[in-house]
Amino acid sequence: MSAEDGEVIIGEDTVVMEQALVRGRATHPARIGAAVMIGPHVHVNGSHVEDEAFIATGAALFPGSRVGAGAEVRINGVVQVNTALPAGAVVPIGWVAVGDPASILPPDRHEEIWAVQRELGFVETVYGVSSDAPMRAIMRAQSEYYGAHAADVVIDG
Repeated sequence: MSAEDGEVIIGEDTVVMEQALVRGRATHPARIGAAVMIGPHVHVNGSHVEDEAFIATGAALFPGSRVGAGAEVRINGVVQVNTALPAGAVVPIGWVAVGDPASILPPDRHEEIWAVQRELGFVETVYGVSSDAPMRAIMRAQSEYYGAHAADVVIDG
């Protein structure tokens, strides 16, 4: 778990399996409801997951995304930035949910996914800079974000 600059809240009876990352962000805390399964190698970054959801191995939930109660994101499924997956919805293996409300599309429909995703503010939401910022500016912001821990000291416990 990583609360770099935002909260991580985990509900009762929720299981977070090995090698999963749950990261809270200042503008998008990670909120995981009760009785949720977060499988191995899952990436939950500033997402809100409601009760009794199932997030399978390798899934990725981007900042600002919301996964409704009882929804399933199956193996390697993606819930894109600022996307709202409704209660009970299923993202099939390797598919992408994108938009608010979510369209659920197979990865070979990239052009349709991108048509929605480009309007969701990915760069602004994830990196906190303008979508037209050059890569150098984006990576400078990320270096500063993670560099906040450069002076941290390991404490033996």
